[in-house]
Amino acid sequence: MDNTKILIVDDELIMRESLAGWLRRDGHDIALAASGEEAMQILKDSRFDILLVDIKMEGMSGLDVLRQVKESDPDVAVVMITAYGSIATAIDAMKNGAYDYLLKPFDPDALGVLIERIIEHQAQLRECMFLREQYKERTRFESMIGQSRSMQEVFDLIQDVAPMDSTVLIFGETGTGKGLAAKALHTNSPRSDGPFVAVNCGAVPEHLMESELFGHQKGAFTDAKETKKGRLEMAHGGTLFLDEIGEISMRMQIDLLQVLEDRVFYRVGGTQPLEAYFRVIAATNRDIEDAIKAGTFREDLYYRLNVISFTMPPLRERKEDIPLLAEHFLYRFSQETNKPIERISRQAMDEMMLYEWPGNARELENAIERAVVVGKGHTIMPEDLPIFTPEHIPPIKSNTLRDVEKTHIFEILNENQWNIAKSAKILDIDRSTLYSKIKRYKLNKPA
Repeated sequence: MDNTKILIVDDELIMRESLAGWLRRDGHDIALAASGEEAMQILKDSRFDILLVDIKMEGMSGLDVLRQVKESDPDVAVVMITAYGSIATAIDAMKNGAYDYLLKPFDPDALGVLIERIIEHQAQLRECMFLREQYKERTRFESMIGQSRSMQEVFDLIQDVAPMDSTVLIFGETGTGKGLAAKALHTNSPRSDGPFVAVNCGAVPEHLMESELFGHQKGAFTDAKETKKGRLEMAHGGTLFLDEIGEISMRMQIDLLQVLEDRVFYRVGGTQPLEAYFRVIAATNRDIEDAIKAGTFREDLYYRLNVISFTMPPLRERKEDIPLLAEHFLYRFSQETNKPIERISRQAMDEMMLYEWPGNARELENAIERAVVVGKGHTIMPEDLPIFTPEHIPPIKSNTLRDVEKTHIFEILNENQWNIAKSAKILDIDRSTLYSKIKRYKLNKPA
């Protein structure tokens, strides 16, 4: 990898030379500027990864340099240097996009740690930019996002099934995106110009479900003051999505089965048959076969719905999609809230990669929304995320090679407070390999 290019901007010669000497020993490419004006001339011809800028200089101040640099190159990391460590000055610099600030005099080791942290963040930013460039190819359908093999298989299946008119049953835990998959099937079908009508079968009270689905005629019952179209009628020419179909009552199962078989239905209190010209997509987070055995779901309806089926994978089984999803949600919520939050810290991403996400992508979406709302700077930090308290399951001691490795990895993680980057370096493996081993051995961070 190329050396990091750093521009030092300070009107004190001894400070410029001291900083340059420390950073060159770490292998970085260094350039020097004695004023803000000289720095801007250098920046016209060269791009730098990091700028170290003194706040108080004659002529063009460090804050002026910061503002102009951020206008032309928002991705460059600017660290402000000051002997005047007032909180107000530091806050002003951070509001204008400074990555951090250092107070004179400062420890060379602290500077080295800060530079390494910036390099890590910039590597993450480049990775996120790459992921965004791949976004269109990898998502393909609606807001469904995933680069994992399991999601690519779902995308391929949707592409194959969407042009058909067959009934589809989607399985998956709550929050896995069953509704997005149903919408993608509709959008990529010949019925895409027609309506997409969704019914959450678990949210509609049983006594209202018949009227909700079939509609009713005026005067059909006490409160039927007007004729009302039901969801079946609204879906004419398009797609009817029955979400959480496993929650529907036995009586409504019989009525729905009749519609699927005859392709006609009647409003409540009506005598005029209406054509059921729509495609049906259903989804459930229940094990329908268990419900059939328990006598709470009709087997004949199940087979009517289960012409084509697939399962949306839970997020814990496709953790490689977490960075892409998190970046997508970050971009969306930062735009909606008009907050200039640009990135997720490596530590926060480590927390998200280690968490099991029982609420799946929906829980991740809520976590990022919360982080954007409560976040104060330009970067989401671990403290901005909800507190995760996964159950602590210590590894079992034994003499097998597998358990020796499991114990060793767990001990290294604990010794380094579950800092993934540091632990991976000590173990002499890359981060993705460490994540895979954590998943394989079911290691959890102690609460």
